Amino acid sequence: MLRTRFCETFGVEHPIVQGGMQWVGRAELVAAVANAGALGFLTALTQPTPEALVREIARCRDMTDRPFGVNLTILPSITPPPYDEYRRAIVESGVKIVETAGSNPREHLPEFHAHGIKVLHKCTSVRHAVKAQEIGVDGVSIDGFECAGHPGEDDIPGLVLIPAAVRRLTIPVIASGGFADGRGLVAALALGAEGINMGTRFLCTREAPVHQRVKDQIVANSELDTELIFRPLRNTARVAGNAVSRKVVEILGDGGEFPDVRDLVAGARGRKVFEDGDLQAGIWSAGLAQGLIDDVPTVRELVDRIVREAEELITGRLTAVCG
Repeated sequence: MLRTRFCETFGVEHPIVQGGMQWVGRAELVAAVANAGALGFLTALTQPTPEALVREIARCRDMTDRPFGVNLTILPSITPPPYDEYRRAIVESGVKIVETAGSNPREHLPEFHAHGIKVLHKCTSVRHAVKAQEIGVDGVSIDGFECAGHPGEDDIPGLVLIPAAVRRLTIPVIASGGFADGRGLVAALALGAEGINMGTRFLCTREAPVHQRVKDQIVANSELDTELIFRPLRNTARVAGNAVSRKVVEILGDGGEFPDVRDLVAGARGRKVFEDGDLQAGIWSAGLAQGLIDDVPTVRELVDRIVREAEELITGRLTAVCG
């Protein structure tokens, strides 16, 4: 059985993480991930209020008795969500693992740690990972350029970013961006990480609460079928290639500003993609890992397969090569 320091620190069976995904990190998926022995995260801001988050945590507990966490993504906003209230909802619900992302989570750490909550912070650069360790997080998830969502502005792929982070840190490092199978898990371990984080791969499972057409499109897509939007604004995001994302790239490439694309990238439009299966309704996140995805398994089938493939690689082909 593959066990790493990450498994010991965060109390899970397998070194595999399903990170927070807006509109996707709901109880059905997270409970399935937990029941398969991996670590899943509900996405706090998918829930419209802290009270709704409390109910979603309770719903997840009804489906699993294994550890799971909550993602709290902290982003600058004119009218920011009530982060303190979401934090209090997490604490009072007895959740023991939190994934933070976006801005510096420093102000949230004292209360989390006072209640015995382990914090995994998502970073896109070595300097941010080092800072996260300095302020006291319990682990970091390092996002390479291959990832869906926000890869940062440094454009460093995982093959370099992961070992560069590991050599500067003493806390567990989870590798994120481009991971979809056992080969990726073995590669991450070889680079010094203690597990992998997958978003797009978990998005394409039977329990993921998105329309089947989204899953079918991920299977049909290759690693070439993404767009990097907001590059001129230095707020890069990797999303699935469609008419909307290509239009956003065109407008901003021609000198447009955010107000010129605001309506195109509205979150409500992206939610419509996931809920109604209208693939051209808005932008939706997908990483380069979609080029490695060719089926829609259950979460348990996926996790079991990844662990089995990894173990067979380590004890089989790699042992033979090194023997």
